[in-house]
Amino acid sequence: MALGFIKKVFTFGKEKSAEAPIAQTELTAEEKAAISAESEPKGRDEDLPLAEDPVLAEEMETAGGPADDLSPDDLSMVPLELLEAEAEEEIEDTSVQEVPASEAAEEEEQEVLAGSATEPVVPVLPKGFATAEARAPEPEAPAPAEKLSWFQRLKAGLFRTSSQLTGQISALFTKRKLDDETLEELEDLLIQADLGVETALRVTDTLASERYGKDVTGEDVTKIMATEIVKVLKPVAKPLALDLSHKPHVILVVGVNGTGKTTTIGKLAAKLSGSGLKVMLAAGDTFRAAAIEQLKIWADRTGSTFIGTKLGADAAGLAYEAFEKAKADKADVLIIDTAGRLQNKAELMAELEKIVRVLGKLDPDAPHTVLQTLDATTGQNALQQVEIFRNVAGVNGLIMTKLDGTARGGILVAIAAKHKLPVYFIGVGEGIDDLEPFEAEDFASAIAGIAR
Repeated sequence: MALGFIKKVFTFGKEKSAEAPIAQTELTAEEKAAISAESEPKGRDEDLPLAEDPVLAEEMETAGGPADDLSPDDLSMVPLELLEAEAEEEIEDTSVQEVPASEAAEEEEQEVLAGSATEPVVPVLPKGFATAEARAPEPEAPAPAEKLSWFQRLKAGLFRTSSQLTGQISALFTKRKLDDETLEELEDLLIQADLGVETALRVTDTLASERYGKDVTGEDVTKIMATEIVKVLKPVAKPLALDLSHKPHVILVVGVNGTGKTTTIGKLAAKLSGSGLKVMLAAGDTFRAAAIEQLKIWADRTGSTFIGTKLGADAAGLAYEAFEKAKADKADVLIIDTAGRLQNKAELMAELEKIVRVLGKLDPDAPHTVLQTLDATTGQNALQQVEIFRNVAGVNGLIMTKLDGTARGGILVAIAAKHKLPVYFIGVGEGIDDLEPFEAEDFASAIAGIAR
């Protein structure tokens, strides 16, 4: 713009000079009068004076104040180099200001890429999702808890039985002398705790002979109770004897539904195979496909040989095949599972008798051990179960399961006192280590809440 203005300034005089020599045609008087009439505004009665320019040319201000008018000759004296330099600067300014659209888009894209490289765009996830950065850090795994001893696990399993029994005893003997009424109440309390009549009488008789007429505390009673329970359980706390001269030593496992027969067999197999014995497991519960599959899993886990048959097959026939195969393979122990059956179902109990007869034909002493699994949660029903299975299958040993989480663990004392059958193992959980040999002192202390 500056250059164009300067050019106009410098060419101002020249344009006038160029127009000067143009020849003009002289107008006649009539033409001048016509032109004048057309230029005059209509309806104007008088000529008005023309307004003068309030600012004279000589009075126009510049950056340096009023200046004299320059003649056309003076303007021509500006150096040409100055004009060319100003023209170059104007061209450079326009080139800087006017950036091509393609270059601008490219620069903007580079800026976006640079920004995305430094700060990645995080998408907005729907509700219920979170990015890895937003997810809370996982807590460090706690240090493995110290493994509890068998007595600690047994005491924890019998906690409900112990706490209920000892709590009632403590409430009964709070600041009270021992008399006949108190002894009678204690006897009823022990019977209701499933310890049995015989054990209850033993405890009350001993307590009366030692502390009658004296002040007795709940702790005194629990100590005497623990001592009497040991006396009842000590004769039945025996190890399971295996006659390895008979190969295989046949163990038949019986019991009602839900007492944990299959799981108990798996735990026994783990203990036997872990000691180097060759064990075979036979799935004699042909009524449940789940039982067959479960026993096969235990066989694979313990490294035992498995033998099974189709669902609904004759259990006695399977027992026959299992014995023959175990004998041919020189297995040390053959454990046979049987279908769970209620003690009042005659046809099912008859099938159990058939299995025993078939095994007896193969070996007069077989089955060498008949184990009955008992569920501690059944309470007094377990007493009747032992009596019937003992008569039908010749039960000669017991395994008490599910002692954990029940308040009826005292039923084992009543069973031992009445039937006097060996109690080989007790279980307080589902793990392999939760089935352990039965110890009278441990059980009595745990049920009485006494530390050892």
